[in-house]
Amino acid sequence: MGELHSDCSRCHGLCCVALAFTRSADFPVDKPAGTPCGNLLADFRCGVHDRLRDNGYAGCTVFECFGAGQRVSQGPDWRDDPAAAEPMFARFGKVRALHELLWHLAEALALPGTEPVRADLARIRDQVDKAADDPDVDVGAQRSAAVGVLRAAADLARGRGPDLAGADLIGRDLRRRALNGASLRGALLLGADLRGADLAKADLTGADLRGADLRGADLSGALFVTQPQLTAAVGDVTTLLPAARTRPAHWR
Repeated sequence: MGELHSDCSRCHGLCCVALAFTRSADFPVDKPAGTPCGNLLADFRCGVHDRLRDNGYAGCTVFECFGAGQRVSQGPDWRDDPAAAEPMFARFGKVRALHELLWHLAEALALPGTEPVRADLARIRDQVDKAADDPDVDVGAQRSAAVGVLRAAADLARGRGPDLAGADLIGRDLRRRALNGASLRGALLLGADLRGADLAKADLTGADLRGADLRGADLSGALFVTQPQLTAAVGDVTTLLPAARTRPAHWR
């Protein structure tokens, strides 16, 4: 199975070219898809990588390709064959979505208590990994095949916590809310106050944590927490993180 974390040193700058962005709080300029970002250097490195937020590119700091960049970048780069550039960019989008799915499947396989569904998780993981090499893959079909078993794995791991999946919790004060083992799948937590919250075994799959205050919160045992979710939130040195996640540089 391919790597599930980005390695920009082995990528042809695909996220800096293939993707579009719009002038907003996250980006200072408009950039259409297929056009190189003005900060992209000849060696595919970012000229402002160490000061993205200071230069208005906060949106870049919350992007993760889950290893899709280096998988698609094997072989000639998009500058060597302009005719192949568009198909390469399209494939990058598909592989990125499938690698994110593979990341969730790998996380589920490592969770305690998921033994009843591990055979299914492993089978679907192998299926998705193989599909990532097909330029005509139907990403929606791969997601549909995985969503049920991923939800089952999360429910086995989190236990009997409250079901807040998809809940609109924007700006809510959740400091006294019982969230241990909660299902927060797809929940809207933008700007929510989660200071000191115990999120042990809480399922955060797809939860929108932009601007959520995680200072002093315990996410060390939370489920399916991605690095981009953390980077989009607010935290500090007292925030406890899951294993293999790093404290965002802008947290104070």
